[in-house]
Amino acid sequence: MESLDLKQMSAMVDIIAEEKGLPRDTVLSVIEQAIAAAWRKDNGDREMNVRAVLNTKTGEADVYVAREVIEDEVGYNPSTEIPLKEAGKDAKIGDIVEEKSKVTTFGRVAAMTAKQVVIQRLREAENDAVLTAFEDKIGTVVTGTVSRVEPKLVRIDLGRASGIMPKSEQIDGEYYTVGSRLKVYIKNIERGERGAQLILSRGNAEFVEYLFRQEVPELDNGTVEIRGIAREAGRRTKIAVMSTVPGVDPVGTFVGGRGIRVQAVMNEIGDREKIDVINWSDNASEYIREALSPAEVSKVEIDGKKAKVFVTEDQQSIAIGKQGQNVRLASKLTGFDIDIELAKAPTKKKKQNVEDSLLSAVEEATEE
Repeated sequence: MESLDLKQMSAMVDIIAEEKGLPRDTVLSVIEQAIAAAWRKDNGDREMNVRAVLNTKTGEADVYVAREVIEDEVGYNPSTEIPLKEAGKDAKIGDIVEEKSKVTTFGRVAAMTAKQVVIQRLREAENDAVLTAFEDKIGTVVTGTVSRVEPKLVRIDLGRASGIMPKSEQIDGEYYTVGSRLKVYIKNIERGERGAQLILSRGNAEFVEYLFRQEVPELDNGTVEIRGIAREAGRRTKIAVMSTVPGVDPVGTFVGGRGIRVQAVMNEIGDREKIDVINWSDNASEYIREALSPAEVSKVEIDGKKAKVFVTEDQQSIAIGKQGQNVRLASKLTGFDIDIELAKAPTKKKKQNVEDSLLSAVEEATEE
């Protein structure tokens, strides 16, 4: 590519737009950015703020270099600033003025730069367009193929698009291999300087909720509801459920006959992760008791958003859980700051004192 043929580029706008499935204005903008980059390569430097305007009918282009107006007799950067006396009679300090130049020809290096810009920006625009089509899929689960495994993320091919699953969105202890197929939750689309990026997850609570919705048809007709989920991916999930129909057991509905429904979810997220399905209650004390299962709670005292929970000594380690996991998830699920304390042992001493008193009375009567 020894030269940059503007007429040829003008003619290619509609063709590229059709081939790539992109709006014409997007393709035109990409080519204008390439022209601006090529002109900057030949005539200026990287600091210059340059824009180009391509006339697709004539195949001619103009470039505009923007500079900020500053005071006279002050040191300035000619690439980005211009003294007031050179800016024109209507200019004021702080204004942005543009200097117009006609584009004629480009050198070989500038032409190569333009070609690289076109290829890169078209790829970015095409990727953005594909991801935009995925916006209505945010909050759903799709099946993808692992294309690359990196230390901090896994890249997943979804067919028309690809996404990344950061370490924070992965299931702890799950091993990913290139070529393996897996279900992923479309969490979000992040847009930055390097373009749009599809963020995928298997470690969030919404992924588990979606899986349950595939297994529990009663959720669709409103017979049962999910009122809360707290999850530590790869370890444990607590899900609070309720029934809207008298006589329907919500926990049994989610677990399924012989545990078939909850097992189907576990088959997807891994057997290492345990799932506690509990009854939701609008009674805070009762809800906290349920959330701390399988521990048995003796008493609950609530003060604002803090809850003091009393358990017997044999239930203390169960209530707290391994590395504090059970109480931590219960707190997250209920929204209460839960503090586990030992319940006072039954007052056996009082009974003993009564017995001692009787015995003393008998002894005294005997002595008399």
